[in-house]
Amino acid sequence: MTTRRMTVSQALVEFLANQWTVDGDVRERTVPGMFGIFGHGNVAGLGQALKQANVQDPHRMPYYQARNEQAMVHQAVGFARIHRRRATLASTASVGPGAANMLTGAALATANRLPALLLPSDTFATRVADPVLQQLEHPHDLGVQVTDAFRPLSRFFDRVQRPEQLFSIALAAMRVLTDPAETGAVTIALPEDVQAEAFDVPEEFLQPREWHIRRPLPERWAVQAAAEAIRSAKRPFIVAGGGVLYSSAEDSLRAFVEQTGIPVGTSQAGGGALAWDHPLYLGGVGATGTSAANRLAGEADVVIGIGTRYSDFTTASRTVFQDAGVTFVNINVAAFDAYKHGTQLPVIADAREALDDLRDALVGASVAGEYRDRIAAEKRGWDEVAEQALAPTGAELPGQPEIIGAVQRASAPRDVVVQAAGSLPGDLHKLWRVRDALGYHVEYAFSTMGYEIAGGMGVKRGLEALGDDRDVIVMVGDGSYLMLHTELVTAVAEGIKIVVVLIQNDGYASIGHLSETVGSDRYGTRYRYRDPAELNFERGDFLPVDLAANARSYGIDVIEIAPGRDAVDRLSEAVTAAKASPTSTLIHIESDPFVYAPDGGGWWDVPVAETSELESTQRARNEYVEQQKKQRPLLG
Repeated sequence: MTTRRMTVSQALVEFLANQWTVDGDVRERTVPGMFGIFGHGNVAGLGQALKQANVQDPHRMPYYQARNEQAMVHQAVGFARIHRRRATLASTASVGPGAANMLTGAALATANRLPALLLPSDTFATRVADPVLQQLEHPHDLGVQVTDAFRPLSRFFDRVQRPEQLFSIALAAMRVLTDPAETGAVTIALPEDVQAEAFDVPEEFLQPREWHIRRPLPERWAVQAAAEAIRSAKRPFIVAGGGVLYSSAEDSLRAFVEQTGIPVGTSQAGGGALAWDHPLYLGGVGATGTSAANRLAGEADVVIGIGTRYSDFTTASRTVFQDAGVTFVNINVAAFDAYKHGTQLPVIADAREALDDLRDALVGASVAGEYRDRIAAEKRGWDEVAEQALAPTGAELPGQPEIIGAVQRASAPRDVVVQAAGSLPGDLHKLWRVRDALGYHVEYAFSTMGYEIAGGMGVKRGLEALGDDRDVIVMVGDGSYLMLHTELVTAVAEGIKIVVVLIQNDGYASIGHLSETVGSDRYGTRYRYRDPAELNFERGDFLPVDLAANARSYGIDVIEIAPGRDAVDRLSEAVTAAKASPTSTLIHIESDPFVYAPDGGGWWDVPVAETSELESTQRARNEYVEQQKKQRPLLG
């Protein structure tokens, strides 16, 4: 057996450089690059290996710099989604706080079922220098370290305690990373001494290796049973989730609904599964859904879930499906999701394969003409409501819906909008008119404040890797911007072009609105000076924070939209100018946080205090109890 003398880090870098994902006719590198912030835990290990690879062949494992470890993972996730989970990027961090900074990113990747390879450094395996800088010390277990916190957040976790363990660990990690039913955060903890340790590596381990994406076919009985349920339905309804896009099943979905006449509502992850103007697309469904989708979902006797996790936002906390005898047909590559809502009709299969087989099984089946008319009327009604919400109002401070309208009008059909947290995801779910399968990127499984800029950069990196020159438009509120904006420096350093629309409302607008609904009157959600007498932030002056100046200090181009009756028109002009620019641009605009998107009839279960001396809370509790009565029992 031919071997090479290498360090663990050198072997891992070369191994990763030779991993390939195959999905039908598509073949691409599984891990085409690595982020890293170096410290004493990885500078002599993976840092040295990346430097050596760069000297020998700059394309072997390109290194990307970042300003925050959490942001590295967010970029990897954005990259992975735009690649439909066929590829991702690796992230290496040092011992202690560097590794801990990746924990949020790990949870985000796993919650979203998106692949991310994390390589946090660990303290000495030999313990020869214990306790080293940034090491935890637990008297009850000296082996417990920061990296153990990744265990519940990862779909795969292991620690390379000896060099020889790298072979089995690396192969197992790649299996999970490329498995559509298992993927998420994949974590390999690397002790700093082991990273630099040399051993004999078989050439076979370093050779190109292909990982074929599993596209399991549905079982015959499942297709027959599902087809029978759908054929007998009078008011069927489809919930399309992210699995439709990861399977590249949007064409199959369109063909299926055009054959059967069944309407579609999408989860946040499923945005783009059907174009906004398709006659059978009713928009988002659930807590942030449209009235059109929620009304028909509420009356559905058969719900066909395709590639959805059925999160509480998608089901409006289990209140959206109101038919007493509703049946669920769940198509999902993961059995865990396929069996949700107590269904006896799970179709455990790839979304595209299942839809194609169901279409064949349902030849001649179609919804009744009366139901088609109802679908068309509901869609027409919501489209009129949305059109009005998106139109300029001429207000001095525009509301968020008309800001969305201004950005939409200036965007191109294939542009990608990126968002994650605050009130924007809900407003976009109702109002953004998605025109391309990959044009809607809202991270709403973990809904992480601070994801937007880093995730948008990951999307842009992914598009560039695919040779796709479409623009990425990041929409972010001031609360989320303040959480993690330093990756703008990375955008400047690498010439990564994104368009950032920063909406300033001087506080946490989304949670402020929620606070009102639970009777807490926006307490703690305003950005104001602290009142030294009342010890709160309720009535102080607004803070003199200049976020445009902050962005400008990073070297990014900034366009400021001053308040005025023509603000949204100037915003559209600014987006057009930013798209024409070869570099990143941040557009700053102030908004009125009390202008809301149209109500879609959805509800979100956020428990209200059972007893309170505040009248606002008492009223909110009474409303909460009424809404609870609509919830379906938890069956699965």
